[in-house]
Amino acid sequence: MLFRQIWDDKLAQYAYLIGCQATKEALVIDPERDIDQYIRLAEKEGLEIVAVADTHIHADYISGMREFAERGVKVFASDEGDADWKYEWLIGSDYRHTLLKDGDTFRVGNIEIQAVHTPGHTPEHLSYLVTDLGGGADRPIGIATGDFVFVGDLGRPDLLESAAGFQGVMEPSARTLYGSVKRFLDLDDHIQVWPAHGAGSACGKSLGAVPQSTVGYEKQFNGAVLSALRGEDEFVDAILAGQPEPPMYFARMKRDNKIGPKVLHNLPNPYRLSIGELGRLSNRTDIAVVDARVDRESFMAGHLAGSFCAPFNKTFNTVVGSFVEENTPIYLIIQEGHVEAAVRDLVRIGLDDIVAYATPEMLDRYRDGGGELAHIPEMTMDDATALSRRDDVVVFDVRNATEHEASRVPGSFNIAYTRLWVRRGEVPQGKTLAVHCMTGGRSAASAALLKRLGHDVVFLTGDFNLWASRNDVATGAPSLMGA
Repeated sequence: MLFRQIWDDKLAQYAYLIGCQATKEALVIDPERDIDQYIRLAEKEGLEIVAVADTHIHADYISGMREFAERGVKVFASDEGDADWKYEWLIGSDYRHTLLKDGDTFRVGNIEIQAVHTPGHTPEHLSYLVTDLGGGADRPIGIATGDFVFVGDLGRPDLLESAAGFQGVMEPSARTLYGSVKRFLDLDDHIQVWPAHGAGSACGKSLGAVPQSTVGYEKQFNGAVLSALRGEDEFVDAILAGQPEPPMYFARMKRDNKIGPKVLHNLPNPYRLSIGELGRLSNRTDIAVVDARVDRESFMAGHLAGSFCAPFNKTFNTVVGSFVEENTPIYLIIQEGHVEAAVRDLVRIGLDDIVAYATPEMLDRYRDGGGELAHIPEMTMDDATALSRRDDVVVFDVRNATEHEASRVPGSFNIAYTRLWVRRGEVPQGKTLAVHCMTGGRSAASAALLKRLGHDVVFLTGDFNLWASRNDVATGAPSLMGA
């Protein structure tokens, strides 16, 4: 049996290529939308992808399962859950597919895959036990756990309510997850755990950076699993406590993966702008100019008016997905060598209308030729206390609510940056907004959005924890809080 784990560091996502070397057939579990990456990997290993399976209706990225189905590859998906949790695009379709119930099995070459219903994160969630029959095994080598069991954590049961908009399901989902954990505890200790996410994902709160584990190890050291051993009520309280606000674009991902993502066939191919075209993008709110320069200070010093600040780093998907609505034409300011990677990042979260790009050097030439650039003034966290005492200023904290509750600038206002676009109507009017986070990444993106929305903005640089260590900060309920 061949086993390959494929890592996306921006979405902190794992997909799996599992192949039978005797028959040259392979399965992909939890593929992203740009499926050429898996096809190339399979070809490199002398394999053909003949089957694809998703563990659940994903909320954090667009699944590549439909792209594979369009190419005639057989797909396997859950038939568990109620009517709200069915793969609508598969039901009654001409795609080669099988809908799976708990305990169902299928084979790829000499490898057997068994579906295990593990609800809680979502109602229809399946995990997949993998047995290498061709290698002489009579028991599973591993289990692809999707968003059920991570290394060091469990998939959060609150997303249906906190991101997808289902009301009143958070606690019942946690209790359902408790039942799935009890079933996990019955698995053999030797079985390897292959999760769908690692550290950096918003699908849990304490995910480990180790790529895989074993059932036995997680039984002993996974804090969320250990809380289940202390009883259902304690587990529910523990698993729901302290979960960060997820990006609101998760609801779109859930919807699209359920009803059927648009088929791409090929990646978008944005063209290179001219200097004249670049200048005509300024101050337009019908499009999204995504400035992906890594140096946020350069953005603050000069950018096309109305641009989004989304440095091309690990937060790129989250920022753009949180601030740019679907079907909005996107224009990138980005290094030439990063264009294709950025396109892949965007289509993975359902943003397909990527029209054109310009490089940072072109932006410099536009400025040097007399083109007007906007800027956002900067101050430091050392100024935060004085700013908080001014009647014409609101110190705006865009960290998560749990961070804000633990330690904050007195009187500061809070909306987590992943919720800022959808909660833009709650932003204080008529005052200067002094925006900060922990170290500047989230607040830089937020300051740019607030500026685009017409607010007077100051970007606070510096380390919040260093400021907090020098100041007597409040730790109780905030006097003005938006989260």
